[in-house]
Amino acid sequence: MTAFDEVSIGDALPRLEIPLTRTLIVATAIASRDFQDVHHDPALAVEHGSEDVFMNILTTNGLVDRFVTSWAGPASVVKAIRIRLGAPNHPGDTMVLTGEVTGKDTDRGCVRVAVTGENSRGAHVTGTVDVHLPAQEESA
Repeated sequence: MTAFDEVSIGDALPRLEIPLTRTLIVATAIASRDFQDVHHDPALAVEHGSEDVFMNILTTNGLVDRFVTSWAGPASVVKAIRIRLGAPNHPGDTMVLTGEVTGKDTDRGCVRVAVTGENSRGAHVTGTVDVHLPAQEESA
């Protein structure tokens, strides 16, 4: 578990590699009730100008949340996620999530984490996550 007092600006989060399988992309689109054909039908995705199905933003948002909360621990509370999509995540690739603490708000007990998720095409997602961390005594 990560405590607010133990975190410094510039701290790097452990990188997370996520294999981008067709099952992950299709199942998470359906689970998030995103039935757009470009997320589950390869032929229609190609017809719409994509090389294959691609990950939806709700899945990306969830993976960014997972990345930060895995580092922050179960007592953390995500307060805000702000992301922007770039290169698509297609099956057969790998997305590597990296992050760095870029700010601390002592009054709120929150840290800001800058996050990037890259695949072989470049940055799939960039953004920030504000997360409340417990104080040292709360995390013991």
